[in-house]
Amino acid sequence: MTLALKKYPSMSRASKRRSTRSTTPTRQRLWLMYPPRLIKKPFIWEVGHKFKVVTNIRQASVTDEIGIVCLELNGPRAEVKAAITWLEKNGVNVEPVEINVIES
Repeated sequence: MTLALKKYPSMSRASKRRSTRSTTPTRQRLWLMYPPRLIKKPFIWEVGHKFKVVTNIRQASVTDEIGIVCLELNGPRAEVKAAITWLEKNGVNVEPVEINVIES
């Protein structure tokens, strides 16, 4: 019996498995759309430093009117979700990229 089960007898093996799922590595591609007032903020740099994720810019188009970035995030599922939530709370529109049939 593991220390966690000894210390917390009500913690089942199934709940232990659920708690480790959030650390399962995941890769997610996203479209980030910035309004003009946010274009100069270094969101991608901040995401890479605030969360345990690796950022990979797949495509970008930035003008004075709008910023559109295709960003790939790699890391534990919980960290990727937290990074997406943080981006949205800071005014960035985040949408998942549709799966490319050729790549899958």
